[in-house]
Amino acid sequence: MNNSKGSLPPRSNGPQGNRGQQNRTAPQTKTNKKKTKKRGFFARLTRMLLMLLLVAVVGGLGYAGYLYYKFEKGGFGTDQAVDSGQLASAKPLTMLLLGTDNRPQHPSNLTDVIMVVALNPKTESATVVSLPRDTYVELSGYKKNKINAYYARFKGREDSSGISAKDEMKTMMGKYLDVDIDYVTVLDFQGFRDIVDELGGVDVNISADMCYTDSVDGTDINLTKGPAQLNGDDALDYVRYRKSNCSPKTAASDDFDRNKRQNEVLNGLVGQMQSLGGVLKIGNVMDAVGSNLTTDIENEQIKSMIATYWKISKENIAFVPVTGTWRSPYVYINDTELENAKKSLQSTLAGVADTSGTP
Repeated sequence: MNNSKGSLPPRSNGPQGNRGQQNRTAPQTKTNKKKTKKRGFFARLTRMLLMLLLVAVVGGLGYAGYLYYKFEKGGFGTDQAVDSGQLASAKPLTMLLLGTDNRPQHPSNLTDVIMVVALNPKTESATVVSLPRDTYVELSGYKKNKINAYYARFKGREDSSGISAKDEMKTMMGKYLDVDIDYVTVLDFQGFRDIVDELGGVDVNISADMCYTDSVDGTDINLTKGPAQLNGDDALDYVRYRKSNCSPKTAASDDFDRNKRQNEVLNGLVGQMQSLGGVLKIGNVMDAVGSNLTTDIENEQIKSMIATYWKISKENIAFVPVTGTWRSPYVYINDTELENAKKSLQSTLAGVADTSGTP
């Protein structure tokens, strides 16, 4: 027995000792497992976030490349080169925006929308001056007429004059508003509809019930007062509405109300374009307008404009509608308002605060 006892391992290494050792090491093993699990979870989460970030970056670069391709190959603007000092990121620019009453059922070059925009990259601000379509214009070197008739007249004599209607409009409107106009963009009714539809509609607050029908050109305006999200057709009806032939009749609308609604819709579209959804729809918008939009802006300049003004605050965009007195068939512009509109454009271009008192 002594021999057998003597052959036993020392007491400190016996079963009791083993139990003590297990008691000491067991909690450490459990903790290590928890730490391993935590480290594994966070490692997987980090990898997943990095992968998502990588996908986002690659997707963003891919989309930017797609837009670059659209501008370079899609024929959206002109292919002329632009000096770096003339880019939108480097200097203030002006642009004339014309909306023509042109649609498949009613071909026309009359301009229902006439706006002049001044942009300043230093102050990241813009001024938009809108003029009534029936504005009476008496300007040296030009035959007296409604302002909306000049583009159609210039268009009709392009072959004989050798001067494009766009260039003539820039010269005339620059003289009328005392600013040099750099570019002009012409958008017809169908292009306007397509832009609104591609952006998923536009939110407005309809000021009054509007009802008008015209079987000749397919117009069917039927809008109800109050907040609404309008599709392309209804948004066009909203900015165009002038009078009612329905029973019961709805209140008529003058050129000044139309200009206010144009500014309201434009302001809404700016917000739509700046949203994430709008950003992702730029390519579709460009595809949609297609032949319904023409411009003399260079592709390189368009890219610079987008990069410079994409996130312009709507509070930094001053909408200045010019009003006057209606005496059929013209609107006689208020001279004070016209002068204030000129000063607003000039102040934006100069990068100084506008003190003319214009809203």
